[in-house]
Amino acid sequence: MNLVQRSYHKELLDADDIPFEDIRQNMKELDTINTLLGGHAITIAGFKQLAGKRSPITICEIGCGGGDNLAAIVRWANRNHVSVHCTGIDIKQECVDYARLQWQGSAATWIASDYKNVTFESKPDIIFSSLFCHHFTNEELIHQLSWMKSNASAGFFINDLQRHPMAYQSIKILTRLFSSSYLVKNDAPLSVARGFKKNEWQALLEKAGIINYSISWKWAFRYLITCNNG
Repeated sequence: MNLVQRSYHKELLDADDIPFEDIRQNMKELDTINTLLGGHAITIAGFKQLAGKRSPITICEIGCGGGDNLAAIVRWANRNHVSVHCTGIDIKQECVDYARLQWQGSAATWIASDYKNVTFESKPDIIFSSLFCHHFTNEELIHQLSWMKSNASAGFFINDLQRHPMAYQSIKILTRLFSSSYLVKNDAPLSVARGFKKNEWQALLEKAGIINYSISWKWAFRYLITCNNG
């Protein structure tokens, strides 16, 4: 795989005809990967950076998948006596259905929709995405960045993959050895190939007219981008 430029090969998960059980297994394994490789820790770091001492606080994830990132935030918030209300948006009804199953008995709002079509009665304090941006073209991302900034009262953050040969080969080997999901085996390495380098994030943010941002490299091969609306 040539990683000099971003790949635009579509991931299997982007298809519209995936059986629910296959999506369920994919969501379970993504939660495990995020837990073991520090993805949830990066999401919590982004949340803490923007939340400050706010409580209660509202947070919305676009491309929420099975809701595991929001669940990680809620676990941290409960331990630290922070009141948080979560909203998850995903274009796939199957992902929203899975999230609802996982969150039975817990308060959250789930929306099956393209995020661009969602209008908030009251802007959430924070909007974020995790492993979502790499699904889109650069042109689509410029619009997404503008949307996130315009619709969050405190700010937004992004947790996504660095395009790097070591990340690509490592996740390819790990998923071959330990994954039982054909979606994960195919899409995890492809996600890295669709990922970003720091200078690419800088160019995208500037084209979106966003100035007040920070980009931090995080293990394992991810970037945390935060934008504070002040």
